[in-house]
Amino acid sequence: MIRAHPLLAERPEELELAFRRMGLPTPAREYLLEKLPQYRLLLTGLTRVEGRFLKGLFEASEAPGREEYPSYVSGDPRTRLGSGMLTGRREQFERLIAAAGAEPELAGLAGALTQALGSVVAPAPLTLGGRTFTFGARTYVMGVVNVTPDSFSDGGRYASTEAAIAHGLKLAQAGADVLDVGGESTRPGSQPVSTEEELARVVPVLEGLRARTQVPLSADTTKAAVAREALKAGAVLINDISGFHFDPELPRVVAEARAACCLMHMQGTPQTMQQAPRYEDILDEVLTFLEEGVARAVAAGVARESILVDPGIGFGKTLGHNLFLLRRLGDLRVLGLPVLVGTSRKGFLGALTGGKPAGERLAATLGSVAAVAALGGADFVRVHDVAEARDALAVIEALRAASEGGALYAKPKVGG
Repeated sequence: MIRAHPLLAERPEELELAFRRMGLPTPAREYLLEKLPQYRLLLTGLTRVEGRFLKGLFEASEAPGREEYPSYVSGDPRTRLGSGMLTGRREQFERLIAAAGAEPELAGLAGALTQALGSVVAPAPLTLGGRTFTFGARTYVMGVVNVTPDSFSDGGRYASTEAAIAHGLKLAQAGADVLDVGGESTRPGSQPVSTEEELARVVPVLEGLRARTQVPLSADTTKAAVAREALKAGAVLINDISGFHFDPELPRVVAEARAACCLMHMQGTPQTMQQAPRYEDILDEVLTFLEEGVARAVAAGVARESILVDPGIGFGKTLGHNLFLLRRLGDLRVLGLPVLVGTSRKGFLGALTGGKPAGERLAATLGSVAAVAALGGADFVRVHDVAEARDALAVIEALRAASEGGALYAKPKVGG
């Protein structure tokens, strides 16, 4: 499969500010903004067909006075999958996409380039219940409500219906944007529970929360039968750790209810996922897995703008895998979908902090939440400690929006 990985997407406003600080006059700034490359894409999975096409366009655009297409540097032809790098301005990439789109055998290249350019803009708004979430300016908080006796994070503290409802309401009051209710532990090595048991755990909690809060509700399940009843009980989102890879009926259930879904990556099952996780290219394999789930959702009738994706931190990953994925969350942007990340109290944080148990990982959790928010890779974070996460995010969002650097940093007045 051909992929185009954005390595650089320079924001024009940052370049324009740099030129102002250099003291360049307006005509020079405008000229440089028009001429300097704004995008750098790594291409992988190229065949000889795409390679010949790109080289031909590159050679043509090298003629004096011609800059129609991005610059292209090919990879080592001896590698298993062809690779290369394109550098240029948006209009050059748009011409390249148009040229590739005119040839049926180059549809994969045109699609990958289109997807990559789309990844530098915020995903489409997501509607959950009566609330619309817009992306690009802040990171939202999903609060965890575990209705299980064997949860790794809270030891079954909220296993009863009454305790779970009270906990969910507390998280809503603390500022949770979504509440995620789960009735089956998916910690490493956990065993599945029956449909009947899972329903008995989650449905009364969803009904109780729906009657007492307007915060959108999510049901954390892999089972179509559970999802169907959860949606009737008030859930508007199905959070599936299998990414629509376990129960073939689940996508149809979500589609029929016109609900949203979050598709997570997992290698193996909760029983096997941490035995010996191994990847050749974790980014490519996670993306492929998620793309398969998204395709199943769309084929069943789920609206693409109602889908979120989750890289599955701790689900079939080593410590190094988890850290690499968190650092490279931006690579998931090529899917054009909101990204949800769950790091809260997970084992890799314990490993990083000297073996602290789940109940002592709040500081480490907040560090991970702040990091993914600062890097701009997460649209939602799934956490147990909502109030503390909201405080951490408030600081990060203020830092990202900071603009009081003096008169030079002020936006020029229109017509001034």
